[in-house]
Amino acid sequence: MQDSKTHKTVVMVLFNDVLMLDVTGPMDVFSITNRLLPREKHYQLLTISEPAGLVRSSSGLKVQADLRLEQYPADVDLLLVPGGPGAYGVHHPALTDWLPNAARSARRFGAICTGVFLLAEAGLIDGYRCTTHWNYVDRLSQRYPEARVETEQIYVVDRNLITSGGITAGIDMALAVVAEDHGKDIALEVAKVLLVVMKRQGGQTPYGPLLAAVPRDGSAIVQAHVVDHIDQPYTIQRMAEIAAMSARNFARAFQREVSMTPMQYVQNARIDHARKLLEGCDVPLKVLASRCGFGSARHMRKVFSERIGLSPNQYRQQFGGE
Repeated sequence: MQDSKTHKTVVMVLFNDVLMLDVTGPMDVFSITNRLLPREKHYQLLTISEPAGLVRSSSGLKVQADLRLEQYPADVDLLLVPGGPGAYGVHHPALTDWLPNAARSARRFGAICTGVFLLAEAGLIDGYRCTTHWNYVDRLSQRYPEARVETEQIYVVDRNLITSGGITAGIDMALAVVAEDHGKDIALEVAKVLLVVMKRQGGQTPYGPLLAAVPRDGSAIVQAHVVDHIDQPYTIQRMAEIAAMSARNFARAFQREVSMTPMQYVQNARIDHARKLLEGCDVPLKVLASRCGFGSARHMRKVFSERIGLSPNQYRQQFGGE
């Protein structure tokens, strides 16, 4: 645990089209923590932005930053970059020029959700383990191959860099910072105030599909057949026959094109189909397992636990309807 005898300065970067929940979620964690600490140990919370005047968020709300970039204070404990539409696909030359020195002068720096793209543009994640929202991890790893992008964790800490998955994961990340700074008991009290858990089950994996949408063209005939007939049994040989190829050539071509083995694809397709059923109906697990081709509820439970980090019943309780 870090020495918490004096206050710690947390600076949150603002920019146009920022996602407000990425900003307010972590900031409220630190603000509520202050209620539980003596004044000399409070977090000092500041916002900073490049443009003068109001910053317009992606929801249309407008906020006024405390500081301009050139007013960045010394002795910053944590510099955070939130995400949102303005964090990826949009260039912020002044911000990306400013970030390297600002991050290096802070004791810790990090990003919430897609804010990691701004850190990446500034060259700050090369060689680091990091993460982002499940829908953007592939884009991040492809665009910045020197970063070690992890796909399943809610948040990732690597040395002085901390990054989180999508949106509300910024709250999880901030709670982890509080636990490091002031102990798990304080962090747990804050989590109770916010009605969130200290540690979520299953990481990011339960939230996003394991497979992308299947293209409906000739090159994806096997993928489409598996998805459309998910209750059927599959072997390499059977899928090769569907593709009119030899088993060896099919297996090699499939892995090259899809970036996973044919049997991994079948298992992921079964899991994705089962998740849709668990979210939308209350049929017994035995029936659901049969519809998805698992063969038995026991096998489905084993696969879910290994791949998703939740049992089918846990998944249904967390994501199912009323």
